[in-house]
Amino acid sequence: MPRILVVDGMGGRIGQEIVQRLRGAFGESIEVLAIGTNSTATSAMLKAGANRGATGENAVRVTAGEADVLVGPLSVLIPDSMMGEVTPGLAEALALSAARKVMLPLTNPRLDLVGTTKDPLPHLLEEAIAVVASILRREA
Repeated sequence: MPRILVVDGMGGRIGQEIVQRLRGAFGESIEVLAIGTNSTATSAMLKAGANRGATGENAVRVTAGEADVLVGPLSVLIPDSMMGEVTPGLAEALALSAARKVMLPLTNPRLDLVGTTKDPLPHLLEEAIAVVASILRREA
């Protein structure tokens, strides 16, 4: 069973939406692991239907190696983003994970991305779920 790791911080709204959409697209055919940079984010993702959840840097270090696909906002790969919630160790563990990364181009204000669209979040989430589906089809 494929394992999808969803990572989010702050209030966990984006992670919650990702989990809901993953469940809508794949039901129980995948295992959703939720890691929050804080307990509020973790709780939101668990309520949305994640199978398991944990909080913080060590949880990422342990769980990142279990995942086939990592999904979340790009800022979880940037040390000190999300008002300091993303520790350098957390960002490094995610970046070094062998999991395929499907990142939403939502970043802190001092980083500009080129070659991406400024689509509304619901459109970006649709695209992210489609990419996850494509990855899972190739690995099957």
